[in-house]
Amino acid sequence: MSVVPEPPTQVGAAIPAHTPHAVSVMFPKWQDNIYYEEGNPIVTAKMECGYPRFFIHPLIQQLCARLLAKFGQPTEDGMLFPSRKVAERCRDFMKRYYEPAHSHSGLLRIAEFDITPADASSELQPVRTYILLFPKDAFKVAKQYWQHAGDNISSRMAEYCLRILDENQRIEKEKEALLKRPKGNRRYQSAAPSAAPTPKKEDSCEAEHLVYVEERYGRNLPIQFADRAKRALRRRIAGVITEAEEENMLADKATQSDLKEQRNLQGDRGIKGIAEDDVYLFPCGMSAIYHAHRYAMTIGNADLKSVCFGFPYTDTLKILQKFGAGCHFYGLGEDQQIDELEALLQSGDRILSLFCELPSNPLLKSPNMRRLRALADQYDFLIVVDETIGNFCNVAALEWADMVVSSLTKVFSGDSNVMGGSMVLNPNRKHYHSIKSAIEADFEDLIWCEDAIFMERNSRTFKARSNIINENAEALCDFLVNHPKVQSVYYPKFVSRENYDAVKNVNGGGYGGLFSVVLQHENAASQFYDNLHCAKGPSLGTNFTLASPYTILAHYTELDWAAQFGVPRHLVRVSVGLEERDRLLKMFKDALDAVEA
Repeated sequence: MSVVPEPPTQVGAAIPAHTPHAVSVMFPKWQDNIYYEEGNPIVTAKMECGYPRFFIHPLIQQLCARLLAKFGQPTEDGMLFPSRKVAERCRDFMKRYYEPAHSHSGLLRIAEFDITPADASSELQPVRTYILLFPKDAFKVAKQYWQHAGDNISSRMAEYCLRILDENQRIEKEKEALLKRPKGNRRYQSAAPSAAPTPKKEDSCEAEHLVYVEERYGRNLPIQFADRAKRALRRRIAGVITEAEEENMLADKATQSDLKEQRNLQGDRGIKGIAEDDVYLFPCGMSAIYHAHRYAMTIGNADLKSVCFGFPYTDTLKILQKFGAGCHFYGLGEDQQIDELEALLQSGDRILSLFCELPSNPLLKSPNMRRLRALADQYDFLIVVDETIGNFCNVAALEWADMVVSSLTKVFSGDSNVMGGSMVLNPNRKHYHSIKSAIEADFEDLIWCEDAIFMERNSRTFKARSNIINENAEALCDFLVNHPKVQSVYYPKFVSRENYDAVKNVNGGGYGGLFSVVLQHENAASQFYDNLHCAKGPSLGTNFTLASPYTILAHYTELDWAAQFGVPRHLVRVSVGLEERDRLLKMFKDALDAVEA
């Protein structure tokens, strides 16, 4: 395992530091998070990056501005997408939620443009881009789609396109300079071609540095291997799941007394026949969730509501509410809510699908999957499980689900420098063939080639990192749960443990690397957070410990609503990394010591 780098300290810095495509950003003080949510330039003007679905990367902004200047009107704004289908889906969303578009759909138009190298001998390849143009006051609605659906262009794709445009601009300037050059007496003109312009020293150094980092340390592969990287990712995901299931089945046959209790909880289990063709890749985890909902509506009755079971990551609920017929929300996610759902179904109401997390974010609750699966079989609805927090190594989510979705951005990657998502189908479920046919008829590969290469490289150590993170998090939570200044620790070992143990992988499965901690009040939480010497910003599953005042970042405009479901304003969510355990324990002890009694 690589040494965990020191986190940046300045507000707005990329996490990890000096990472052009980082997916987190440093908010070192509690108040920084509030300033960010309020749009205060004290923070927003200093941001080098942000979580990509919430903060549009500066490179994407630059590319969009260039295309907007070419295709747009002064009254228009725009948003880039990786395919025409995605741009059309955003346009449909805006027709529904942007009031003026109800009566004048011409306000929303799509421009398609090939960004092609001017030099035919260039190694750069043409890239087709799509920009949705709309009135400036509609940007907030377009941004909702960008955030919820997650089918967004990659910052690396934008960087590649800008590289082509910059090179074309340089060539055009050279041509213009040649045309303006006085002809003079041809007899005395040199026959030698003009030399290429000498690159600026800083440009040359930057290019050499990138090549050195990528090639010397093996962080990348040639772009032509992108398809192989994607195949390797699908095989890796399928393999981890299959291996875990095989271990579970072997353990079920074991006679060791220490496994008896867990076998009683889990009963007969096992998935057969998982193949790489049952794994689909998406630009991010939320994209996988969004498309799981789309495919459910494709094969089922789209007029039926879905169910969101348990308090979820914010955009999962938004997807179910805004796309399709709406949803029933059972925010506590406990057995009593299963009773309520069962009563609803017994009354004659039908549902399309049920979405849940295993465990949930940020309260780390695990639903009773056995009961939910029995209801799904009896009343014929789909179950979609988001196992991002648990992760493939720790929980056997697929055996209870029709589809399992995950954010590969998190612990699967770990390096916090690339986005990705996956969906895995359970081949043993009733609707498997219908779902697969719907996907095959509609699926687009939206993963930018360079992102696939980075993800493949990062994920090679996934299992080993997951084990270390499990052990670190458990040791840290054991320390915190008994600390006098800590009011509550939300962690699967302490929250709905029986439900979690019923789906935990028998050999090697742990309780994951995420937990939330609540102190007595916001002032104490603020002091704790401000004195915690780790990376602090959005995202989770990073190789380094990462903390955030989750409720403020995710629910700032709906804090009272979140509190109804046991999610207090001053909750601090922590994603544990690969640091030395003693260092971690001291880090949290020192932060708690700084909290006034």
